[in-house]
Amino acid sequence: MFQDMNKMFSQSMGPFKELADIQTKMLEELTKHQMDCTKAFIEATVQQTRELQNCKTPADILELQKAYAKELEETLKSANQQNLKALSEARDAMQALSENALDKFSGS
Repeated sequence: MFQDMNKMFSQSMGPFKELADIQTKMLEELTKHQMDCTKAFIEATVQQTRELQNCKTPADILELQKAYAKELEETLKSANQQNLKALSEARDAMQALSENALDKFSGS
C-alpha cells in the first residue's frame, strides 16, 4: 500500500518537475543572451574608444557615434529576438505539459 501511494505521489509530482525543468532551461537561455548582449556592448564601447582617438574633426566623431549607436541597436534587436524565442519555446512547452496533464487527469 505504501509503495502504491509513493508511486502515485511520484507520478502526480512529475509535471511539477517537468515545469521546473522548463523554467530552468528558459532562465539559462535568457541569462546566456543577457551575458552575450553585455559582452557585445562592452566590446563595442572599447572599440569606439579606440577609434575615437583617430577622429580629427567633429564630423568624424559624429559618424563614429552614429556607427556606435547603430551597432548597439542591432545588438539589442538580436537579443530581443533571442529572448522572445526562448520565452515562446518555454510557453509552448508549458502549454503542452498542461494539456498532457489535463488529459491524464480527465482520463482522455
